[in-house]
Amino acid sequence: MFLALGLSGCSSLLPSVRSETSPFKSFDEAQTAIEALVPMKSDVRALAAIGISPVLQPNTVILSHDDIVRRFVPSGLLKREDLDAGVLACLQARDACRGWEITGARILKARTGSLFLDFTNFSRHTHTTGWRFNALILLVNDTVVYRAWGGQPRLNEFEVNTNPLGPLQEMGPAIITNQ
Repeated sequence: MFLALGLSGCSSLLPSVRSETSPFKSFDEAQTAIEALVPMKSDVRALAAIGISPVLQPNTVILSHDDIVRRFVPSGLLKREDLDAGVLACLQARDACRGWEITGARILKARTGSLFLDFTNFSRHTHTTGWRFNALILLVNDTVVYRAWGGQPRLNEFEVNTNPLGPLQEMGPAIITNQ
């Protein structure tokens, strides 16, 4: 019975992994929240109202003035007039300037295909879906002076791992390294 079930391709018994590192439900929701911030007007209270706080939100990096300088003035290729007014205000504010780099994602990795081929390690199919989002917010004295966002609004990856020797595939390297 197990063999018949495995050969039928019962993919509902295959493992899946869900990763959620964002308080936002979708890429569009995250984008809308960041775009709602008005440079030179929005403040940390506005950020807290939309759920953005480096203390509460996972995967948020707090950037120092030096981190921001390294990011926006990496070489002599950029001139001051090439930088956004908010970035310039932040650079001029020195220690009153800080940044928040936010990274969020909702990703689902599901194995598909034949349970028998997957279980015996002959062939594993993994379908990855979801989204990734990142944003940069610069603040001077608790006022947002710059905000930018990017990321991948839609992930759709399909990975196929094939092992012609199935469960024996990993034995060769294990035998060599254990002697």
